[in-house]
Amino acid sequence: MKKTILIMFLFLYSVSSVLADNIGKNRKMDFKNDDEFLTYIQKQYFKYIWDAALPNSGLSRVRIITNNPERDKNTITVGSSGFALAGILVGIERGFISRTKGLERIERIADFLERSDRYHGMWSHWIDDTNAKTIPFANPASKDNGGDIAESAFMAEGILCARQYFAKGNKREKALAAKLDKLWKEMEWSWYLNDENALMWHWSPNYGWEKNFPLKGYNECLAPYILGVSSPTHPLPVAAYYEGWARKGAILSDTTLYGIPTIVMHNTGKQYVGPLFWTAFSYVGFDPYGIKDKLGINYWDVNVNQVKIQRAYCIENPKGFPGYGADCWGFSAGYSVKGYKAHNTKTDYGAITPSGTIAAMPYAPKEIMVALKHFYFDLGDNLWGPYGFYDAYIPASNSVVNDYLGNNQCAVVPMIENHRSGMLWKLFMSAPEIKNGLEKLGFTKDISKDNLPD
Repeated sequence: MKKTILIMFLFLYSVSSVLADNIGKNRKMDFKNDDEFLTYIQKQYFKYIWDAALPNSGLSRVRIITNNPERDKNTITVGSSGFALAGILVGIERGFISRTKGLERIERIADFLERSDRYHGMWSHWIDDTNAKTIPFANPASKDNGGDIAESAFMAEGILCARQYFAKGNKREKALAAKLDKLWKEMEWSWYLNDENALMWHWSPNYGWEKNFPLKGYNECLAPYILGVSSPTHPLPVAAYYEGWARKGAILSDTTLYGIPTIVMHNTGKQYVGPLFWTAFSYVGFDPYGIKDKLGINYWDVNVNQVKIQRAYCIENPKGFPGYGADCWGFSAGYSVKGYKAHNTKTDYGAITPSGTIAAMPYAPKEIMVALKHFYFDLGDNLWGPYGFYDAYIPASNSVVNDYLGNNQCAVVPMIENHRSGMLWKLFMSAPEIKNGLEKLGFTKDISKDNLPD
């Protein structure tokens, strides 16, 4: 018994020592090159995906509140879990975990998703890790206690990436790929389509369509349309994309901000661009580079320009917040001095979301590396924590909201990897259904001369 206690003590001591050696003032400061630095950043963020995963499902916890660790301790958030699923594949390839460990974790995830509450194939926004049952999103009065097609689409991105990754493996891996394939094919996209050819975000068995939230662009919800049209079992009509998402062409915009075209009308308003998570969530799997739809929309250019506009806004700093600049910029959904907000150029409360900034790495890598190095080397004493950067930095007071949100933490590993190797993009775009869906939608080659990837 004493030996067992000693072993447990040594284990806990070693874990706490490792964490202590990699956060705040004890963080690593010397790197051979930027490549080693990015691997280190990914590895720290991977700890949220791997070490902080919930014990029963292996899926992502919605948040970690430093001063209230019991809050939402059993709450899974489905969308960020899809990003985490993709991130596990990165962890295998980068050597953060073994292929066997990654396989075991994804098997557990697939088993849990299979027995979770589903609503015409879609999962709810939040799920209870202890029993696989739906937790009403935000609060019971929200009427959001059923299927969430956006969160489910983000999960489907991870499912398809993992299916493609294991499809040609050994017998056990092929069995996992088959289970993931089944989960994907059970998703009834067409059931969520309204009479105006727009997807509805929520459906509840108790409240039906009372939330009444049609998905129309432009925001983070491109993925449900790409996946829906691509579905081999419950496909959306092509018209859903062009009439619902693209608003019969009204999605297009001639607005120019800071000399940069927005290309599309962001749902934040004509003179603004949205939070940076819009450049990540639908693009963990979908590679927007080098293609355009029949309206001429090239989503790579949309994302590059959104990132550039946010950066230009922070350099101009119209509200005069101290600390904004070329090395400190980036708004996304997260915490602030006013609580949780979807920060953007319209709703600027003086809070920078570092994880949102670095998840946009594919679109402006040189500019984002400048910000990343400032966040890490100059501000990391307080900003760098056990799972990567804490959720918010308030430059005016040089203070930190030292909590974590699953959505922000889990998107970083796959999006940095897409910049470095294109790994998740290659997996997702290799799926025959996605190739067929993009062909049906009329996407064609379109290489931008202005926004070439670095």
